[in-house]
Amino acid sequence: MTKELEIEFKNMLTQQEYSRLLEDFTDFHNGPVTQHNHYFDTADFQLKKQLSALRIRNKNERFECTLKIPASVGHYEITDQLTEEQAQHMLALTSFDATEVKDALLTLDVSPSQLNLIGTLTTHRVEFDFLGGLLVIDHSEYNGQEDFELEYEVTDAETGHLNFLNFLHQQEIPERPANKK
Repeated sequence: MTKELEIEFKNMLTQQEYSRLLEDFTDFHNGPVTQHNHYFDTADFQLKKQLSALRIRNKNERFECTLKIPASVGHYEITDQLTEEQAQHMLALTSFDATEVKDALLTLDVSPSQLNLIGTLTTHRVEFDFLGGLLVIDHSEYNGQEDFELEYEVTDAETGHLNFLNFLHQQEIPERPANKK
């Protein structure tokens, strides 16, 4: 189990901006890696109401369950590593084998027995270290839609925000709030 603070800044991209960034930074990455994120909530969206999110991620045949909960800046991420079998049982809603995440859910008054699988997001992700943070360029597909997004994950919110805004300005990308999917 890990618990870490996630501070990130996001901006929507056009398909052209996405393609240009991939091309401009081709020396920094080896191309997109595909991951599948399966999201859960209760029937009445108790997690969403608490500004929280729960997912199982499958990336490179590795599985993890992560609960994101609000922090004063950013979010805390509580993550349990899973076997493929554990992930499949959780996706089928037959068991909940992420013990640390389960404990954190209970502090939000959400029982794993209340959870439903609400959707899957497939993301083709490029990420690399940039200006003391992690720059992420995403192409996501979900519910018959697709979008393109830029993320910048940092450890210092103030410096990170300035770096992110400067990067957008240098790349001539307008500020566009990221969609909650």
